[in-house]
Amino acid sequence: MAQSEGAASARSEGSGAAAGREGPGGPIGPVLAVFTHPDDCEIACGATLARWAAAGAEVVVVVVSDGEKGSQDPAEDRRALVATRHEEARAAAAAMGAREVRFLDVVDGEVENTPALRAELVRTVREVRPARVLCPDPTAWFFGTGYYNHRDHRATGEAVLDAVSPAAGNPHFFPEQLADGLGVWKVRDVWLAPTLEPNHVEDVTGFVETKLAALACHASQLASDQLGFFREWIGREAAEAGARIGAEHGESFRVLNLED
Repeated sequence: MAQSEGAASARSEGSGAAAGREGPGGPIGPVLAVFTHPDDCEIACGATLARWAAAGAEVVVVVVSDGEKGSQDPAEDRRALVATRHEEARAAAAAMGAREVRFLDVVDGEVENTPALRAELVRTVREVRPARVLCPDPTAWFFGTGYYNHRDHRATGEAVLDAVSPAAGNPHFFPEQLADGLGVWKVRDVWLAPTLEPNHVEDVTGFVETKLAALACHASQLASDQLGFFREWIGREAAEAGARIGAEHGESFRVLNLED
């Protein structure tokens, strides 16, 4: 089901924040970013991933949905759109410096926290053996009065959390994978974004333009002057987050330290 494609000092806020073990500029060990649609991780944490990749971290991106409904045109060839969105995701991953992007190709609009999806995610965790996993916050529903987080995003966050713990680290979950030669793996920490309950701001000064360049790769999703909208909105959000830690730009996360 999954396809693999080659692609090319945390600062804490609040008493509950936990950044885990860090090297100079990023985490020690691989990073796995699992998000729903081909442009979601760029919007949620693209600057952070770019910063860590630049510092030497191996970043692997997983796109859960095939993105076939990313069009308002009733005559759109959805299979062709999926192919386009794969290519855009590869280009965006390369722009961020990610090592690899994988596609699970669950039908857009039909993402469910099922045993089948959890098995795919557990297999991915056991293969990549990440120190850190990033994914949507499944508890985040309402952002202001003009947007609410739709079900595919929430289901992805639930499935990733269930796959990370306890499943990936327990030999009794999907034991057939162990028979295939994969060992259990315990993830050190999980970073949730977007979130309504941030406890950590990552300093991404110098990487907002990289995030916007990655987002610009998703041309099929940027009708009219949407990139201009994102540039203004992302710049404002990054400046506000950065100000909370005395940095020029930041990205906010809800960090769960699973070693505590």
